[in-house]
Amino acid sequence: MQRFLSALAMQISIGIATILFSGVAISQSESGSDQLRQFVRNSKTAEGDFVQQQLRAPKANEPQDKGLKVVRQTQGHFVFQRPGRFVWDTQKPYEQKLIANGNQLILWDKDLNQATFRPAGQALASTPAAILFGENSLDQHFELIEGEERLGMKWVALVPKSDPNAKKQADLPYTKISIGMVNGLPKALELMDGLGSVVLVTLDKIQLNVNLPANRFNFMPPAGAEVLRLN
Repeated sequence: MQRFLSALAMQISIGIATILFSGVAISQSESGSDQLRQFVRNSKTAEGDFVQQQLRAPKANEPQDKGLKVVRQTQGHFVFQRPGRFVWDTQKPYEQKLIANGNQLILWDKDLNQATFRPAGQALASTPAAILFGENSLDQHFELIEGEERLGMKWVALVPKSDPNAKKQADLPYTKISIGMVNGLPKALELMDGLGSVVLVTLDKIQLNVNLPANRFNFMPPAGAEVLRLN
């Protein structure tokens, strides 16, 4: 259950070394929000690597001068196709897949030999992956606020709109959502909740608009696996 919740929280990675993509690079002189809008508009499919960290502030009995402490880190590979189809494939330190096929959100845990199926709906809305890989209408759901430049990235804060047709604030378990952009690509996603926890995801080796097989987002549990179907 702990790993299932951490998958839904989707702590994402930082640190891109080499970025591969098709098309013309967007100048870093563009604002972060303009870069993010163009990425969402122009990226129909993509794949790459991620590192995902869950951070927390030091406790009272811990050194206070070393910044946030890493309490969990995972890494793996992602693939997405708009709108709302993706595979978030955790490979280390354990093997786990989170798959959205347009109708369902599926968690496959190899160690537990267990597959959990649930309707995409609200469960998908609560994942950071849906922010980057979901619909093309980013401005319909969020106000994009220019942030500071740090770590070589232009940061953009995403503030959920209160419009009744947009995602409700309650759907997202985060009090702050920020995306770091470099040359037209998202390099980092930073998520904070009301308890002071921070999820930091960095994306690496991104390839845009790749050809994907029609069955890329299908998943069939292996024979003998436990299957849970949640409403």
